Amino acid sequence: MIPMPNEIDILPIVDAALKEDIGGGDITSEAIFTGAEVSTARVVAKQDGVFCGGGVVKMVYRRVDPGVRVSLVKSDGERIARGETAFMVSGRTAAVLAGERTALNFAQRMSGIATGTDLAMKLVAGTAIRILDTRKTAPGLRLLDKYAVAAGGGTNHRMGLFDMVMIKDNHIRAAGGITGAVRKVRSAHGVRYRVEVEVTTTAEAREAAEAGADIIMLDNMEREPMLEAIAIIGGRAKIEVSGNMDEGRIREVADLAVDFISIGALTHSVRVFDLSMRFE
Repeated sequence: MIPMPNEIDILPIVDAALKEDIGGGDITSEAIFTGAEVSTARVVAKQDGVFCGGGVVKMVYRRVDPGVRVSLVKSDGERIARGETAFMVSGRTAAVLAGERTALNFAQRMSGIATGTDLAMKLVAGTAIRILDTRKTAPGLRLLDKYAVAAGGGTNHRMGLFDMVMIKDNHIRAAGGITGAVRKVRSAHGVRYRVEVEVTTTAEAREAAEAGADIIMLDNMEREPMLEAIAIIGGRAKIEVSGNMDEGRIREVADLAVDFISIGALTHSVRVFDLSMRFE
């Protein structure tokens, strides 16, 4: 079971989503129902994949109406097949309807990320390569996006600018080179943080290895330069490959001696998972 992010950090995200959707009130349901009606609804998968977001769904309904009960049938990270139930919701009809869209928006996005990550993991099955996410997440949703990646079997890269050093192309240009940039980072932080350097040529890979980078990212390289860069690095640093890592590209690099494949599309181009709420 993947541990959920701290509820204190998630509740403001849930509250903002509910305010955005409900605003001053659900004028449709308030006109139709008196508030005394009670209903039970089932949320069903309309495709195969990996479910995620059950804990957030519970938070949504707790904020809408603490009397609404959410019963999870599937746990986060658990496979779900088309037609299977993900969770049940029961309580005041108006409250169930008021929280429906927000709850499904979270669960569909998170399940989509988990499912996409699971598909990427299948492409590297049998290897020691780990699938990484990136910072290319929806603004404000990074905690949930990265949690969903982990639920799908992936590994979280740095959470933000504060927990790992990553020297990218613009750092290198502004600093005047890789060696100088790494030296300044080591001078400021010592070995407190891992240092990753993004490179696009074999010459840069050599410089990063000689400068003492912990991880070297081979960004948007073709296969032959990648092979040369891997040989140049020679085990002196962990190796990450990145750049438009779709299914074809992942298959192309999965047999190489690399440690990580990072995929921005896991979170920046999410194909939401199809879930449907059906009243009983």
